[in-house]
Amino acid sequence: MDPLTWPLILAKMAVQFLPVWIALGLTFALSWHYRRRLGLYGKLFASSVGMIGFAIVMFWVFTALFADLIATHDPLAQLSGMKNALPGTPVKGAEGTWYLLGGDNLARDVFSRMVMGARRVLIIAPAATVIAFMVGITLGLPAGYFGGKIDTGLSFIANLVLAFPVILLFYLLVTPEIRVTGIPTILAAVLFLFPVIFVAVLLNSRYFTNPARRNLYVGASLALGLWAYSGLAFNRDPTGLWSMDPNMLNVFVSVVFVNAPTVFRIVRGIVLDLKSRDYVAAGQTRGEGPWYIMLWEILPNARGPLIVDFCLRIGYTTILLGTLGFFGLGVSPESADWGSTIDDGRRLLAIYPHPAVVPALALMSLVLGLNLLADGLREESMRD
Repeated sequence: MDPLTWPLILAKMAVQFLPVWIALGLTFALSWHYRRRLGLYGKLFASSVGMIGFAIVMFWVFTALFADLIATHDPLAQLSGMKNALPGTPVKGAEGTWYLLGGDNLARDVFSRMVMGARRVLIIAPAATVIAFMVGITLGLPAGYFGGKIDTGLSFIANLVLAFPVILLFYLLVTPEIRVTGIPTILAAVLFLFPVIFVAVLLNSRYFTNPARRNLYVGASLALGLWAYSGLAFNRDPTGLWSMDPNMLNVFVSVVFVNAPTVFRIVRGIVLDLKSRDYVAAGQTRGEGPWYIMLWEILPNARGPLIVDFCLRIGYTTILLGTLGFFGLGVSPESADWGSTIDDGRRLLAIYPHPAVVPALALMSLVLGLNLLADGLREESMRD
């Protein structure tokens, strides 16, 4: 077989991404139809910048979801004669198959590794950012609302963590040697407890006047939360449904630990501003509890800035994950994450640029999409 030209390479890639195009089309069609009922998300369709960012982000989300259908080869398979193969090179001994974006220095398919790398990034970055937000919100709300010694103590701890250079702190937290000390397990035991506390307090404050529903919802959330907590933090889930390998735990805990203090400061600052509003005073007059006011009065009115920061923070986390992978401190040495793939390809960058350039462009496009989405959300939230 002859090598493919670039028009044919792009055409075959477009065909491979067919599940993504279908999912994107359905998402946009349904979102446009129901946009008036979808709140801030529906208003996003009025922002061209936001919609471009949303399209880019959802492209990679659907790529991660359908990665097994899109990838043309096993991302870890090393095929004979495909070392540093140029884009469009036919696979020897396999009629009708090509390395669409070439091969790397270990004869692995760059296109398939790029596709599978999206799954790695979009599993860790959003999930770790969600937990970081739960930690920051759970601590930032009482710090800003009550003030005093609580605010002073929590702010001191947050400033202490933020005083360290981020990259250096990441480097220290994810090195293999740190695992021997047990620090990642201790951090996981503390940080992974916050989502359980957050959900339990949220439901308790909402249904406090209805004991039957409160006990049911809080009990169910505690049972499910502690089950997940035991597996993720201590790998003690007998079913194996909730588990995390040591490398993943190191990276995950590091992301949460580094991001949580910044979220705390943002939430604290917003609460300091909003707690003087009339609706807060009205809630206090009605006899509503402090946690109900914080979670059901103040927090919903802070959603605009927090959603924007959430999108930006996923982008920052994506860059940090890429940086860690580049330094060889990613999820695992053979992982297809973009940072590790860039590191593998950089050694022959002057001769064979494609193994490093492809994942670098993928990483750049996802971060660009998240930034554009955040800009669109900020623009629309300011109009509310």
